Amino acid sequence: MSSVGCPKDVLQKANQFWSMLDDLSQDDPTAYQGFIDKHMKEGLELIAPPEVHCCLRTDILGPKRGVLYVNICSWKRVPAAQDPSRPIPLCGGRLETHTDQDGDYTVLDVAFSPSELQHAQQPRGGAGETEPQVYLLALCFAQRQHGLRLSEQYRVTSAGPKGSLDDVHQRLGFRQQPGRPATGGARRPDAVATPASLLQHIASLHTEDTDEDRCPEITIGPKPQTPRYQLVVIPATEGRSGGVVELTVELPRVVSVSECQLSVSQDDVLLEVDDLYHLLVDLPERVDEDSTSATFNKKERRLTLRADVL
Repeated sequence: MSSVGCPKDVLQKANQFWSMLDDLSQDDPTAYQGFIDKHMKEGLELIAPPEVHCCLRTDILGPKRGVLYVNICSWKRVPAAQDPSRPIPLCGGRLETHTDQDGDYTVLDVAFSPSELQHAQQPRGGAGETEPQVYLLALCFAQRQHGLRLSEQYRVTSAGPKGSLDDVHQRLGFRQQPGRPATGGARRPDAVATPASLLQHIASLHTEDTDEDRCPEITIGPKPQTPRYQLVVIPATEGRSGGVVELTVELPRVVSVSECQLSVSQDDVLLEVDDLYHLLVDLPERVDEDSTSATFNKKERRLTLRADVL
């Protein structure tokens, strides 16, 4: 993030801006008015609040089990990806826990560029499905940024937010600036039609944009792949009193076991390799986590995990 310039630098740039606008208004009034109109439109888009697109619900598997709601938002302040091969930028808010009539729940707000959400609604193939990539990226952000283990299953619960819209705005770091009309309110077309007022308008946008309380903007690439795996239960033998659960995972893009992040509970196994693989497997039998052993075959690029059945 770029730092804010010193007052002397800001004053120098302001004087240059004044001079440029004065010259433009005298030499080419039409171009001057076009400049004013263009930056007025862009400025109003930048100060527009985020809008809720939909709400997702999924289960938190760890560190503490619970329910997570993710408000997917559209915000013109968030840039779109420069091209389809580049990561999609997003803006994530604070993670909060609340209680309603159904009990405790956790809520997170994630904002994307309106164009990314519009693209997500375009049908693909012949079945008319919608591309869920932005939903998956939002859930991936929740896991990476806040250290949550989430179920691979989720559903869209509503088109409105979980909680109030004001709370969504606050968690994302949006604040209505004093003296500005609320979104949708009337505004005189000449409100910033002078160089002085336009300069003040742009300066206020810069101040808001550099506020330390604003939400972080983060880029996340495509969702990691689910690797091929095999899960079997080896029954007890004469030399072993209990059975063993064996999980074999093919990881062709992994070079060393140090790249793998492995978490084992009595009921499931979570395997993550940054930007490459994500696997969450429910075990057919409850296992003893303390008995877990894992080996990685570098030649075959295969991870084998074993744990004793309880």
